[in-house]
Amino acid sequence: MSTPPPDTFAIGGDLTVHRLGYGAMQITGRGVWGEPDDREECLAVLRRAAELGVDFVDTADSYGPAVSEDLIREALFPYGELVVATKAGLVRTGPGEWHPVGRPEYLRQQCEMSLRRLGVEQIDLFQLHRIDPQVPAEDQFGLLASLKEEGKVRHLGLSEVSVGELDAARKVVEIATVQNRFNLVDRASEDVLDRCEELGIGFIPWFPMATGELAREGGPLDDLAKATGASASQLALAWLLQRSPVVLPIPGTSSVAHLEQNLGAAAVTLTDAQVVTLDDLGD
Repeated sequence: MSTPPPDTFAIGGDLTVHRLGYGAMQITGRGVWGEPDDREECLAVLRRAAELGVDFVDTADSYGPAVSEDLIREALFPYGELVVATKAGLVRTGPGEWHPVGRPEYLRQQCEMSLRRLGVEQIDLFQLHRIDPQVPAEDQFGLLASLKEEGKVRHLGLSEVSVGELDAARKVVEIATVQNRFNLVDRASEDVLDRCEELGIGFIPWFPMATGELAREGGPLDDLAKATGASASQLALAWLLQRSPVVLPIPGTSSVAHLEQNLGAAAVTLTDAQVVTLDDLGD
């Protein structure tokens, strides 16, 4: 039997959280735009997550826009030991539309607005949602450094970056986390995860539960689900938790029932053979 993975990770070395967190993108309307169809259920999801021990919630100013941050404050403020991470650097022009804007004055404005919406004097983890190719990267990293020096943010993160971009940012400012798409069927960022593990940087895989055809009846995840008693999504999350001690999955949902099922992945311990089986499913 594999050794159970560590339950916690210290973001930036001093913000210790349970590794299985919650991603707050889905508590908005369709296309991550506007208010959710069932606002009360979304508030209930946030409160239930906290009741079940989730102490790391990830959001962004662009989720809604603003809707996700507003709901988090309504449901969970004052936050106590809860770590709330947010992001800036993508602007919205409609449902499903996202555009990078990394001008320093814009990023500063968005940080100030997130501080106001979340009701805090310092953001626990502030992430650059995308590096804007139209703005010198060092200018964007430099603005992050300024926000930290001013005490507006405690720790800084990047999203959707390469190893080279991570290393370039680290020459300007300390990076505590990287958030890239990574799951059982999409491992294009494996080299970034490896670099994060080497450096002790938290790696936040977004879209963590993608299983697709792997979960079909009679498929490899179906067989493992029957053997372990876990659902396909729980297996995908358990695999991420065992992949590296720096991985911080943030499954999102707007349903209390789905939230409870997702968090059950923390209790799933895979055997060495099962881990190998899941490893072999990657692209």
